[in-house]
Amino acid sequence: MQGGDFLFSPPSRKEYTVKIAISSQGDNLDSQVDSRFGRCSYFIIVDSETGEFEAVSNQASGAMGGAGIQSAQTIANKDVKAVITGNVGPNAFQTLKATNIKIYEGASGTLREAIEKYKKGELQEFSDSSVPGHFGMGNY
Repeated sequence: MQGGDFLFSPPSRKEYTVKIAISSQGDNLDSQVDSRFGRCSYFIIVDSETGEFEAVSNQASGAMGGAGIQSAQTIANKDVKAVITGNVGPNAFQTLKATNIKIYEGASGTLREAIEKYKKGELQEFSDSSVPGHFGMGNY
C-alpha cells in the first residue's frame, strides 16, 4: 500500500452549532417564555454558537385543533435539535420525539434566562408529555 496525499478537513464550526427553539410570548430574547408549546405566539430559533436568532410566528396558535402537531412540524422544518418550553402535550411530544428533537422543561422568565439555564444544564429533558391534550386551549 503506497501513501499519498491525505487532506483532512475538520468540521466547520457550523457543524457544532445546535439550533434551539423556545416557545415565546414575544419576538425577541427579552420576551417571556410561553408555557404553552403548541399555542405560543412565537418560536424563537437561537443559534447556540453565535446567539443569532430568528422569530417565527406560530401559525398554529389559533388552530381549532392539532396545534401541537403543526407547531412541532414547523420546528422540525427549521432543523432545530432542541426545544425549550414550559409544557408540551402528548401529540406535540410524539411528533418532536419522532424527529429526534430533544424537549426541555422548567423554562420560565425571559428567553435569555432560559438559554443560560440550557447552557448550564439546569433544564430537565422531558421523558413524556407534561400536560394532557388540548391543555393550551384552557382545558386543564
